[in-house]
Amino acid sequence: MTEPATPLGPARVTATGPADGVVGTLVLGHGAGGGIDSADLLAVTAAAAAAGWRVLRVEQPWRVAGRRIAPAPAQLDRAWAAVLDALRNGGELTGPLVLGGRSAGARVACRSAVGQQAAAVLCLAFPLHPPGRPERSRAAELTAVPVSLVVVQGERDASGRPEELAAVLSGRAGASLYGVPGDHALTAAPDVVAVAAVDGLGGVARRRVPSPSGPA
Repeated sequence: MTEPATPLGPARVTATGPADGVVGTLVLGHGAGGGIDSADLLAVTAAAAAAGWRVLRVEQPWRVAGRRIAPAPAQLDRAWAAVLDALRNGGELTGPLVLGGRSAGARVACRSAVGQQAAAVLCLAFPLHPPGRPERSRAAELTAVPVSLVVVQGERDASGRPEELAAVLSGRAGASLYGVPGDHALTAAPDVVAVAAVDGLGGVARRRVPSPSGPA
């Protein structure tokens, strides 16, 4: 566990995965209502590590400091970028880089994909809109991702059901959408979430896309 400095205070990074034979690095952020120990993040971490990925779970500074309310998206992005810079400078981003997270963390990953030269983005429970407010769509954050995109969405997610995501991603090359049991929390079947996520990541590993830290 490390605590890289950010403009918003120290973050916390927990690493899981093989020391050798790493197929790539998966960096995961948490949602606005919880930390890195949510059921879906833990399940995906275990499954991805077993498949050869080095998984780095990032706890944002506001959580490390014990605050209950997340800062504005721009502040989340600043802290996330600082963490990734520290990881890159420390040589901890091996092979293809996949950015991901659940809910608000998925949004951060989408917004940072270009700047961080990610090979792919993994979204768990992407909040397409606030519950019951489809007119306040965040679809632009998804469609702006120019690299491979894997979305795992609960079938009863009030912030965007799989069919809503399918409409947004229709015709987009390189996008994979998995509908899984449950709501936005993705606690109904974390093992199914993990299987879907690792299946999507498998395509990224097979392509062996170079990462910013060097060739895969």
